[in-house]
Amino acid sequence: MPDFAALEDALEVSFHDKSLLERAFVHRSYLNENPRFPLPHNERLEFLGDAILDFLVGEFLYNRCPEMREGKLTSLRAALVRTEMLARLGRQLNLGEYLYLSRGEENSGGRTRDPILCNTFEALIGAIYLDQGMDVTRQFVERLIRPEARRIFEHRLDRDSKSLLQEFSQAEFGFTPVYETLSEEGPDHAKEFTVAVLIGEKVRGRGVGRSKQLAEQVAAEAALKAMRGAMSDK
Repeated sequence: MPDFAALEDALEVSFHDKSLLERAFVHRSYLNENPRFPLPHNERLEFLGDAILDFLVGEFLYNRCPEMREGKLTSLRAALVRTEMLARLGRQLNLGEYLYLSRGEENSGGRTRDPILCNTFEALIGAIYLDQGMDVTRQFVERLIRPEARRIFEHRLDRDSKSLLQEFSQAEFGFTPVYETLSEEGPDHAKEFTVAVLIGEKVRGRGVGRSKQLAEQVAAEAALKAMRGAMSDK
């Protein structure tokens, strides 16, 4: 049994309903192997947390960037709520340690997989909101995203990776990148797409996201990183 009291200390949030916190960590796969487990899986909390995060991150940027145009605000918000970013925050909080996973997910590295950590983080946000209300949830989210927003803004990490890859690919190889959807998994409200990006006939990067567009951006980022790294090694 995970030590959720230690997690509450790390989160700086004390839950009134402890079962709500625990529910945020119940992966659907666990219930397939443990059908008598008393709590449901976390996908409804994930759905709620996703909506709350979009709102709170948008509110945060709107209030702190009064001169920024809508397009820039949109790209910054997308950078802050993408799968990789939320998984990064999940790792900071060691959320993987508390997950209820099936043996298969456990053995395949589920505790460290970006999509699972992202979904768990969203479920946690939903649980905090239901248990503590919006003000506490806002404080929790802003405490985590403030340094990430600063990092993204300073290093221009919100730039459109697909556009950058296209410019790079055409300049270096004379090809336009092509994106191919490799798989589509999960329930309708939490789809997970895997996409590969090809330059010529070679796969240069793969990405996973909750939409094809997000997965393509992740694949483009991976391709840019790999190709720039290869060029710097020459």
